[in-house]
Amino acid sequence: MKKLLVVIVAVVMALPAWADEGMWLLPYLSKLNIKDMKAKGLKLSAEDIYNVNGNSLKDAIVIFGGGCTGEVVSAEGLLLTNHHCGYGQIQSLSTVENDYLKNGFWAMSRAEEIPAPGLAVTFIRRIEDVTAQVLGEAAEMGVGAARDAAVNAGVAKVTEEMKAKYPEYNVRVQPFMGGNQFFATISETYTDVRLVGTPPDSMGKFGGDTDNWMWPRHTDDFSMFRIYAGENNKPAAYSPDNKPYKAPVHLKISLKGVKENDFTMIMGFPGSTGRYQTLAQMTSLMEVDNATRIEVRGERLAILWEDMEADPAVRLKYAAKYASSSNYWKNSIGMNKALMDNKILEKQKALEERFQAWAEARASSPMQYDLALSKIREAVEAKSNADRVAQFLYEALWTGSEIVSVPQRVGAIMKVEEGKVTNIDEVMKAMTKFYKDYNLATDRRASKRMFELVRETLPVESLPSLYARVDEDFKGDIEAFVDNLYDNSIYTSPEKLTAALENYDGAAMDADPAQTILNSVRNSILRLQMQMQPHEKTMTDWHGVYVKGLTEMNPEEKYYPDANFTIRLTYGQVLPYEPRDGVIYKYYTTLKGVLEKEDLSNPLEFTVPEKLKEAYATSDYGRYGQNGELRLNFLSNNDITGGNSGSPVLNSRGELIGLAFDGNWEAMSGDVVFEPELQRCINLDIRYVLWTIDKFAGAGHLLREMTIVQ
Repeated sequence: MKKLLVVIVAVVMALPAWADEGMWLLPYLSKLNIKDMKAKGLKLSAEDIYNVNGNSLKDAIVIFGGGCTGEVVSAEGLLLTNHHCGYGQIQSLSTVENDYLKNGFWAMSRAEEIPAPGLAVTFIRRIEDVTAQVLGEAAEMGVGAARDAAVNAGVAKVTEEMKAKYPEYNVRVQPFMGGNQFFATISETYTDVRLVGTPPDSMGKFGGDTDNWMWPRHTDDFSMFRIYAGENNKPAAYSPDNKPYKAPVHLKISLKGVKENDFTMIMGFPGSTGRYQTLAQMTSLMEVDNATRIEVRGERLAILWEDMEADPAVRLKYAAKYASSSNYWKNSIGMNKALMDNKILEKQKALEERFQAWAEARASSPMQYDLALSKIREAVEAKSNADRVAQFLYEALWTGSEIVSVPQRVGAIMKVEEGKVTNIDEVMKAMTKFYKDYNLATDRRASKRMFELVRETLPVESLPSLYARVDEDFKGDIEAFVDNLYDNSIYTSPEKLTAALENYDGAAMDADPAQTILNSVRNSILRLQMQMQPHEKTMTDWHGVYVKGLTEMNPEEKYYPDANFTIRLTYGQVLPYEPRDGVIYKYYTTLKGVLEKEDLSNPLEFTVPEKLKEAYATSDYGRYGQNGELRLNFLSNNDITGGNSGSPVLNSRGELIGLAFDGNWEAMSGDVVFEPELQRCINLDIRYVLWTIDKFAGAGHLLREMTIVQ
């Protein structure tokens, strides 16, 4: 037995482990990646993935909502994404009587599918490299007004040409690689999207904030929608007469599962990375952006959580808001830790020393590479104080006190003619969702702490003018000041707001305490932004020079642009990892782990439905099990970030094997630098999705639409 074990270990250790850093542009796959991808196991051609003249896998991938990815899995527009991507819509459609977050929801017929107002999905129909047309001679110009004018004119010209060429589509021309590349994206957006199914929170959000960004995970992070179309399968506003979208391409689904070292690729829309940041920019990210978010959101989230635990109605109102806020709060904590633990700043310093030596040897270049790092550093330092104050005011008062932002929302919609509001119904319809998800007592508590925190933290000279009123009219008593706001503002309830609109008095609305506070906060932030604007411009311009210099310094390297919510592909393999000495994480989890994590003292995060317990007790997994287990989540080393949530994880044949939904704690620096030994993508095994639909929900009719490969 001992000899056999040695042989097995030797074979496993001999298997090739590799990690391909990169969020690659689809039009360049055949030029940059396909040879390597095939060597690592891909069975498809580059044209199977992206075909500019025909259908390909790309045509099954969509932008879901405002910041996620989804994929079409049937010829009739059935769509999969993450549970946390659909969370806002699920919460919005829920009521105390029909709590789809708590209980889940499954449409047993097309008639039961629920329209999701405001939700849209976008298909990318074509991507074109327009760098030469946009830049022209500006490609070799250094920083300055002449280059700016040439680039702006080029973008405008190309945009108009593309709109004329593709009149039925949306056109967007975007900069890449620090403004050294430009691509035109031609897209089509569908706005009739309906909820088809979602597991309950106890599965779809199992582990909650505690498990967020962590491994091992046991989360059933998916939801299901359907795209509807009007005549000729084109986008149309919601109508009961619309028909399910006829998908020219949908993903096949594999039941084979995954094993260690299997090839994987992910297509989706990564939101934002800063892989080409300088040391000065990284330091600012840690000490200004992340530090502010950690401090302010940490205080506010603790208050929201207390109220959510105490009252189911408040939990429902604040579930989506809490999840959204806490996601990047925890991300900021993890990123700062990982940047320090992985010694990223030291590595960047060494890179910049090499870059500076290379640049100084080319000091005569019109690009002035030798000035780039110092110019960026000076700009970052010049805007640092204003940046911190502006972010603190935004986090604490503009968004941290919900009532403060309401006058702006109302003012953006309200129309006044001859001393009367002429669109009261439109205003109140637009404000319905806000008030549905608003609890005055919670907001009052949070606001008191936020106003206090600003005064405790910021220098007196940086405080908005509203604090002078706190001192003059309320003798410095923040609680009294905030109570006056909530006791007297017309914006604290739909009834008060409706009455104020019906009996419009412009002077009274201007004097409303929420409006005067908003004016004070907004004016302070705008003033700070004006101070930062020239430094931001300097930083952006010279960052483009720095990026161009890096590519010239290492011309043999393959470069990919930072993420900017355009469609990308990343490829890698299924892998475990070793986060620290003596700890090895295997690459998958099973239903057993759900039962092990059950914690009745934390019902919002670790409650286990009885049906899951029964399934585990009876091993009732059907064709979705493997070796007597139901596998839930698995790891791969694909290079993803926010925006990739909901992205399809595909095998070597382009078949769907999972949904990407998270990253791991040890590599939270991934938006800044890819760490091949540590960086892992956490994925939902597609077999857990199918088991949930079929066995747990009894909605097997949905599976009959799909192409499932045995």
